[in-house]
Amino acid sequence: MGRKEAQRRKDGARTSKTTLLDQLNAWLQHHRLSAADSLVRVLDNPGSSLLTWLVIGTALALPVGLNVALDNVSKVSTGWESPAQISLFLQNGVADDRAKQLLAELSAREDVRETRFISREEALDEFRDLSGFADVLANLDENPLPDLILVTPKPTLDEPAVSALRAALEQNADVAEAVLDMAWLQRLNSLMELSRRVVLAVGGLLVVGVLLILGNTIRLAIESRRDEILIVKLVGGSNGFVRRPFLYTGLWYGVGGGVLAALLVSAALWYLEEPIGELAMLYESAFYLTGLGIMGALNLIILGGILGLAGAWLAVSRHLVHIEPQ
Repeated sequence: MGRKEAQRRKDGARTSKTTLLDQLNAWLQHHRLSAADSLVRVLDNPGSSLLTWLVIGTALALPVGLNVALDNVSKVSTGWESPAQISLFLQNGVADDRAKQLLAELSAREDVRETRFISREEALDEFRDLSGFADVLANLDENPLPDLILVTPKPTLDEPAVSALRAALEQNADVAEAVLDMAWLQRLNSLMELSRRVVLAVGGLLVVGVLLILGNTIRLAIESRRDEILIVKLVGGSNGFVRRPFLYTGLWYGVGGGVLAALLVSAALWYLEEPIGELAMLYESAFYLTGLGIMGALNLIILGGILGLAGAWLAVSRHLVHIEPQ
């Protein structure tokens, strides 16, 4: 009797305890299955998936491409940012001796690093060589260019101090006009700063557009699998369990859009590289276009993936709560 009771207890139902490691393995296994299944579903609809990728890629490529263009312009202007020079155009009646005396006076100033005198004849010869109007200039009755002194301020001077120096030099009776040669570069930098803010604003609007596109795509995917979601919830599936495949779907759409964006930007730069290189050669410049690079392209793909996850999360959080078994 005791042996039969022991055998019945041995053959009866037993409870098992799930360890934390088992739960972790099950969680990772479901992530792998969800990622693979969502990728297969995306690739099973190549037409609609390609259109979604193209829309996302174009929306990401536009601000990124503009930012790359601004970075290239900034690289060019950095090469121009030599110490500011003040051009002093002398009065027509100033004699050579007085010009040399003024040059010595300016060189002795504590706020001046270097001075250089350019005579009218030197200025005309340089203009003739650079302008290409040698025949026209040869027919002039007299040299229209004035004598010039180039003044380089000390590099320790800030912008207000350089402007004050220019104003002080312009008060000299022998000076017709004093021009700060870096003023145009300051305008360029201000314009570039404005352009960067415009690009940032446009990029923000396009990011919102990408989130809306992804949200609508995931909403359609949820509606197409409504019956499947109801069955999973009926057998005890949690919202996190149901949400996971749609998050991976958004991730694949975002990553694909990021890859296309990187390809579009690279293709645009490749298309512009040859004419820009020829233009740089005409100006005897070593400038060349710089693109995204490997890290830039990788960051763009990661950004696309993050946006894909964010758009999917917003869509699933909004629409999944309305699908409950009755």
